[in-house]
Amino acid sequence: MSDIIRLLPDHVANQIAAGEVIQRPASAVKELLENAIDAGATQIKLYLKDAGRTLVQVVDNGIGMSPTDARLAFERHATSKIRSADDLFTLHTKGFRGEALASIASVAQVELLTCQQGQEVGTMLRIEGNKITEQQPVVTQKGTSIAMKHLFFNVPARRNFLKSDTVEMRHILDEFHRVALAHPDLQFSLFHNDVEQFALPATTLRKRIVQLFGQRLEEQLVPVEEQTELLSIRGFISKNAYRKNKVLQFFMVNQRFIKNRYLHHAVVSAFEGLLKEGEQPEYFLYLEIDPKHIDINIHPTKTEIKFDNDQAIYALLRSAIKHSLGQFHVLPSIDFSLDEQNEVPYSYKDKEAQTPVYHVDRNFNPFKMETPIPEAPKSQVSFSHRESPAPAWEQLYTGIPSKANAPSEQEPTSAPFELFPQESKMQTNLYFQKKYLITFLRDKVLFVHVARAHQRVLYERFRKSILQGHSLSQSLLFPLEFEYSPSEVLEITPLLPELRNAGFMIEIEGNTVRFTGLPPMIKESQVQAFLYELLERASEDIPQEVFSQEEMLAKILAKSLAIKAGQPLSGEEQEQLVYDLFSCEEPQLSPFGKKIYTELTVNELESRL
Repeated sequence: MSDIIRLLPDHVANQIAAGEVIQRPASAVKELLENAIDAGATQIKLYLKDAGRTLVQVVDNGIGMSPTDARLAFERHATSKIRSADDLFTLHTKGFRGEALASIASVAQVELLTCQQGQEVGTMLRIEGNKITEQQPVVTQKGTSIAMKHLFFNVPARRNFLKSDTVEMRHILDEFHRVALAHPDLQFSLFHNDVEQFALPATTLRKRIVQLFGQRLEEQLVPVEEQTELLSIRGFISKNAYRKNKVLQFFMVNQRFIKNRYLHHAVVSAFEGLLKEGEQPEYFLYLEIDPKHIDINIHPTKTEIKFDNDQAIYALLRSAIKHSLGQFHVLPSIDFSLDEQNEVPYSYKDKEAQTPVYHVDRNFNPFKMETPIPEAPKSQVSFSHRESPAPAWEQLYTGIPSKANAPSEQEPTSAPFELFPQESKMQTNLYFQKKYLITFLRDKVLFVHVARAHQRVLYERFRKSILQGHSLSQSLLFPLEFEYSPSEVLEITPLLPELRNAGFMIEIEGNTVRFTGLPPMIKESQVQAFLYELLERASEDIPQEVFSQEEMLAKILAKSLAIKAGQPLSGEEQEQLVYDLFSCEEPQLSPFGKKIYTELTVNELESRL
């Protein structure tokens, strides 16, 4: 039998390695930015075109490379960080495997310009598919510039797996945020399609967080600091800006972003009692630990590490966060959904309790004979009460008929007692627990979930107006303005056409989102909640299908503007909601696939009684 095991060709092995390291443009961005940091750069610029599909270029002012180093840098397992196996456990740099540039060169067209400090002439290198096509000396600025063009040009099957520009740009921003947060002392810039999106000067950690994620965090950040022999902890947690996703959760270990569920659980347990169901805390935590206590060589992207004493780190981290929460008096927010009838009025706050006083009429005799009361007609039921004797002046008018006291000809002298109200007074709907609506439909009783029913009604209205491309809009006397971070503005910008079709008169200027008009059914107080929901949903990877943007926007509008549990409804509003629900195309399910109502037939009711 012939031999069947063979060595892979170098170009095939390189493409397999590239599949582990370079999954999308964001992977290349991460590797190139980390190489620039390892080169000692203090100023790093990132240039992108078409969300990295056409161009990813990183320009730094680092130490540069010699002609020989420039050529060797694109060979597999070529690195300046490792000399022996022991060096793997004393790492202080970002990259060390020597696979990043080789992987990038195997699936893209690369152009390298580099010049060492103190040299007048640098090196230009062009590579296509891991083959050097040109190398020559050039005059260029000090430092290094690496441009990756046409990613996956030689692997079209891999290119087909890339998502839309919006999704790919979101992944690039995630990597950019992680690197910029890990090094607030460095200057970063980001340009996309020749437009500057970020200009981050060297600053403190707190200011870097605000630069990246907006002014809303300025007043929310609570410092965390703990110094021990095992590790040092510093950073910030957000005291009440809790989200339902994990967008703003950052762990940095020795200035390297990591993901660790065990440490995340330590943070969540420290927030016990402060988080509602489904909420996630926001944190930016930096851990400094001796490299010999961690192993970062367990994942190709180096985002997962192992600790040799993770239980002690868990306890220290949880204790440090709980200490900060207590030190800065972070308490649960006031619940404004409580029933006002159960609240003590503010005017009684400082009043002392008083002992009730009882007044007893000692002259009252229940057996004393009084003037008999005329009997009422037997055909009617009447109620009477003992009246005190009339004053002396009223006795002068005894026997004189009075129009005020005379019985009306149309009304009986005493109204009969009604056991049941009139048919016209019957209420057809019952608003139970301010959450469910109980109504009738032929021989069935329907139990309707009010919030989901209203979501369905709003969803179909907004979706119709967005798809038709026109909707009513009501101009605002005073425009609404909201400040957001550059990354949040990038999330909103692709949705501007759909927002305008829905009736929003919206403009974006810098980091300011300005509303000059709103759809008639939206209140000004609801706009910020809607934008919050929009950013929450936009941060998720949504499949790009027909009308996906329109569908997503209609769902977000319906969810943020729908009736919430505990909100009172008048009888007319209840009836209108039921009518609108059963006028929808799909009245049984909410826009998010949840059941809106359940029914109980007469036979089912009788079987239970």
